[in-house]
Amino acid sequence: MAHSSETSRAGPGIIDGADAVTPVVLAAMAGTPDPRLREITAALVRHLHAFAREVRLTEPEWEAGIALLNRIGQTTDARHNEAVLMSDVLGLSTLVCLLNNGDAGAAETEAALLGPFWRDGAPPVPNGGSIVRSPTPGPVLFTRGRVTDPAGAPIPDVRIDVWQSSPVGLYENQDPTQADMNLRGTLATDADGRFALRSVKPSGYPVPVHGPAGDLLRAQRRHPFRPAHMHILCVKPGWKTLVTQVFDPDDAHLRSDVVFGVTDRLIGAFVEHGADEAAPEPDLTAPWYSLDHTFVMERGESRLPVPPIP
Repeated sequence: MAHSSETSRAGPGIIDGADAVTPVVLAAMAGTPDPRLREITAALVRHLHAFAREVRLTEPEWEAGIALLNRIGQTTDARHNEAVLMSDVLGLSTLVCLLNNGDAGAAETEAALLGPFWRDGAPPVPNGGSIVRSPTPGPVLFTRGRVTDPAGAPIPDVRIDVWQSSPVGLYENQDPTQADMNLRGTLATDADGRFALRSVKPSGYPVPVHGPAGDLLRAQRRHPFRPAHMHILCVKPGWKTLVTQVFDPDDAHLRSDVVFGVTDRLIGAFVEHGADEAAPEPDLTAPWYSLDHTFVMERGESRLPVPPIP
């Protein structure tokens, strides 16, 4: 017997109005064998659908959102990761860092987002050496660090990976005037967990704004600046990898970091020294700066993050 046009065919898998979409999609994914993938994708669908309902997402807005995702991929290349940058300016990167590291700073040093500029394979330097690889005008900075466990005992032989911007606010991969790997380097802690290096005082800088992340910042009337900071990555087998940053307390954007990366425990002591103080090396002219900071690691999995750029 043929069904009339008025006969309802609603049932499992049949969409009968907007309210039926979410449970049908969730039911279709319920057989996902991997339990973590099943949990994540189900939560993603619930929240995406709830978001669309809450804002009553229009079709042109949905199309604009899809175009934005496409542009994120199109803007990403070997020197720039737009997806990481968008995650950063939305605060997602910092949130994931703090959810997964350091028990809110109670044990290890608080983690900070990796950011879009880390490169694996920075050249090694001796403890106390310089990471300046090409002429880089600006005040000299001497950094002295110590890596300990939560009880304060030193951790020797930790690989320390350091990278920073120049005094004009550019990483070497952004600046053709800088040598390859300028202001990047790796070194190891000594028997007392200490390391030291020479560089130049980093500057705050604007994040790249040529892509979708920049469009979003302009639409929200937000500035694009990060406060001055130094990136530190600490790695040793048997210890949870620590990715963190140390911020200059005098930077004008300390309390309005565009990527929400500043926490109280990550504000360092960048100390200015004048001509009346003895410099660590004879070629220095005032002013020069020093930074002393202790980093705390926990026992756990040691793994390198995926480099955002080669």
